[in-house]
This record gives sequence, structure tokens and C-alpha cells, in this order.
Amino acid sequence: MPFIANTDADRQEMLAAIGCANVEQLWEKAAVPAPTSDFSMLPPGRSEYEVAKHVTHLAGKNASELVCFLGMGYYDHFVPAAVSEILGRPGFYTAYTPYQAEASQGTLQAIFEWQTAICRLTGMDVANASLYDGGTALFEAMMMAMRSTRRRHVVIAGAVSPIFREIVACYSANLDCRITTVPSVDEGSKQDALLAAVNDDTACVIVQYPNVFGTIEDWTACVAAIKARGALAVCAAYPTALAVIKTPGECGFDIVVGEGQPLGMPLSFGGPYLGYMCTTSKLMRRMPGRIVGQAKDASGRTGYVLTLQAREQHIRRAQAMSNICSNENLCALCALAYMTLLGKQGLVEVAELCMSKARYALEQLSAIRGVRRVGTQPFFNEFVLELPQDAAAVSGRLVEKGIAAGFPLGRYYPQRQNQLLVSVTEKRTREEINDFAKSLEAVLWN
Repeated sequence: MPFIANTDADRQEMLAAIGCANVEQLWEKAAVPAPTSDFSMLPPGRSEYEVAKHVTHLAGKNASELVCFLGMGYYDHFVPAAVSEILGRPGFYTAYTPYQAEASQGTLQAIFEWQTAICRLTGMDVANASLYDGGTALFEAMMMAMRSTRRRHVVIAGAVSPIFREIVACYSANLDCRITTVPSVDEGSKQDALLAAVNDDTACVIVQYPNVFGTIEDWTACVAAIKARGALAVCAAYPTALAVIKTPGECGFDIVVGEGQPLGMPLSFGGPYLGYMCTTSKLMRRMPGRIVGQAKDASGRTGYVLTLQAREQHIRRAQAMSNICSNENLCALCALAYMTLLGKQGLVEVAELCMSKARYALEQLSAIRGVRRVGTQPFFNEFVLELPQDAAAVSGRLVEKGIAAGFPLGRYYPQRQNQLLVSVTEKRTREEINDFAKSLEAVLWN
């Protein structure tokens, strides 16, 4: 039997609201042209070889060879070739959600290992089997906080990624909640202002670590004050940075989410990416998504199963923990393969390379006349530069020189038209950084 979303009464009510008596009138009002069987306007067919050559030519017009200094949540890290080889194994690549445990032990164990790895990286107790992406994971954390506290007010720092904040605003536009955004300062968050915005109906305070401007802020005291007022502390964290800085668990956060793309996924015009979510043992039953647990069978052998939550929990619409439960197992496996191949020390080395190269880049770029860093606080691998000209125009001219120079902040922060967010990963070489500095100086002053 087909699924019918709307009853006859529902359809008539919608048609009446737009002034149509029936569906036919709707099409007439929309001025939809009648179907045609005349394909004379189409060019003649081509051979497979001709089509492939044409498509390759079109693809060659993309600026795919740019030296990338872009960031703001999505980073150009090196991905070992073995990651794609592991993902390509049929048992992983073709598998769907493993509801049938006896036939899915490989996938279930991989998910369990992913949960273990991301918990160790964040310093938290429990993780789920991943979510859609970093922005939706942040929204899910907000909803989880409201379910847990039965409060409807949310405070979010202006130093949280504006991309993430727009996603949260979009998903929550028609929900019964109030979101207060506390403006950022030059390089970070106003922790006193965040605390001042908390009231008796505040479900959570959402911050980013490191923040969108790259600054590393110590949240320990602020988190304790937030929790003392009955609200939850939510953190969106850059996973690569967590290899070397104080973990969100050590800061006392209740829920930690983030974008998993830096863990082995290439930049790919927005996806497929990976949202991760971790929380405390106290809150794990409020967490959306699938969770894999370790168990014993009748013979005492170790096995893995989906646990704590029934499948129906995710498909009950208004009663569901989440209505954004895309299956991200393969992306989670990608992140697990990446972390396993690098190992603990490898993750630390990648993070340290990012930091040291970013500091070299800052030194070279801030030596240019008229260019200065915004702020003085510690940072991981991103920093903000104040330019003597419009940052969007400057970055556009640098693209012509083969350099994706950074993210012009004026796109989301109107008062920051001359500011550029620069990100440096372990892939950037000394030569590339020097060339960036020379090219920027030439664009600004020649």
C-alpha cells in the first residue's frame, strides 16, 4: 500500500488557502507548460568517448589546483591512501544500518571502535554512531539539551561558526524555542555576557572550541558557572585540535559535537561529511542517533549490538529523539580508519605541524605593510588578519594567482569587511606560505 502524506481534507484545505478548487487549477496558475515529445531542440547524440572528453574539459575549468588556506570548520588535511582502500571493501561500502546483529558484526565492531576513538579524543563518556554533519549535530545537541532540562531558551556565542548558527536557526525556525546570540569580540567570546544571558529557562549555552576565529579559550570556569544555573554546556570542537589542547571533557562540557570532515574526509563541496556527538553517561539516554554496545553471547563470546534505543524511536515523528537520522556509518568508518592509521602520536604530530606552520604563516603575512593580526590570544591553526583593503576583493584576486587565501569574514560579519580568516594545515609547505605572502603583498601594493 503506498504511503499517502495528506488526506483529501488536507489537500482541499491547502487548495482553498491558495484559491484553487482542484489540482488542475493549481497547475494552470503555475503556468506549467504542457509536456512535449518534440526533442528537436536537443543536439544529436554523442559517443561515450566524446561525452567523457567533453565532461573532462568542463571539469578542467574548475579551480581544483588552488593552494588552500580556507578553513572555518572545513580543512584541507592529508588523507592516507589506505583510508579509501578500507572504505572500498564491499562489506563496509555496501552495508546499511546493521539492525541484524548476527549478520553485521564487522560493521557493528567498526562503529563501536569509532565511538571509542572519538570519546578518547574529546574526553567524554559516550558517543553515538554519528550524525549528518557538524551543523546538524549542533542542532541535535540543542534539542537534546531542551529535552533533558525541559527548558526552551538557548544562548549561543557569536564566536560559534556563522554557518553552524544559520543551520541551527533554519532547523529551529518553527520550533518552540528562543535563541539568544551573544555578539563576539575581536577574537573570541564574551564569557561574562554569555553568563548574563542565562536565565531560569535556559536549556544550554553553546560555544565553539577553538572558536570560529581560531582562538583557544579556556571554558572551565564558565562551564562550571553555566551548570550551576541548571543549564547544560554544549561545545562544538575541531577534532584535530583536541589532540594537543585541553579536552572538552576536562573543561566539564555536557555535550560535545563537531564536524568530522578533518578526520580523513576530503573537501568535497559540502559532503558527504560527518557529524560527531559525545556526551556524559548521565545524558546518554537522551542522545539521538544509533549507539553500538559491546555484549556477550550465550557462549560468552564478545559481540556487538545496537543498544539502548529501539529503531522505532527514530521514526515516530514528533516523539522521535531525532528526525535527522541519516546513516553516516561509512563516514564514521572513514574517520576511524584515519585515526587508526595515524595513531595517537600521529594525530599529535599532525596537530603540532598545523600549529607551527600557522605561526610561520602569521609571521610572514603580518610582516606585510598594512597587514596585522586581529587579537593576541593563543590560537590553533587559524587566525584573523586585518587588511588595508576589502578582504573579499583581495581573496578574489589571489585566486587568479592560484591561492585560496582564506575566508573573508565580511560575508557573515558586516563590520569585518577588511578581515580575512586564514587557516594552515600540515599540507602547506614553507614555499607555499612564502608564495602566499609575496602574492598578497603584490595584490595589495602593486
